[in-house]
Amino acid sequence: MHRMYENEDIVVFWNSDKCIHAKRCVNGSPKTFCPGQKPWINLNNAETKEIWQAISQCPSGALTCQYRHDIDVNFDNQNCRSVALDNGKEIGECTYQLSESGWNIYHTGVSADYQGKGIAKRLVYKLIDEAERNCVGVMASCSYAWKVLEE
Repeated sequence: MHRMYENEDIVVFWNSDKCIHAKRCVNGSPKTFCPGQKPWINLNNAETKEIWQAISQCPSGALTCQYRHDIDVNFDNQNCRSVALDNGKEIGECTYQLSESGWNIYHTGVSADYQGKGIAKRLVYKLIDEAERNCVGVMASCSYAWKVLEE
């Protein structure tokens, strides 16, 4: 399972398949990481520095973190995509097609001026997250999305 959590400053990615439950995140920021609650990660309960430091202690790499760069990523169900916006200006998208076995992510792209900020990863995670929440399988013919799924 892949999940993405955001606040005003940062984005946290969690890949449950990699998690070995070492609880270093819980010990590092117990107000943020609460395994008994849903959602189990709440980025509004601690300072960014504390959260980032706790994530840096994750031995498996199941938790990763990056800055938001004031970019919003939204799910657009009607157009089968996730979209990245900078103050309302579209700067990237990740698109999928419906298939018999679920959603096939076939394209991920970010405008050249915005590359290298982790926006493409957020776009892919947004689709994976929405698909998993709706019990829909995800596959990727897009090489970048495939790489993210295999992380």
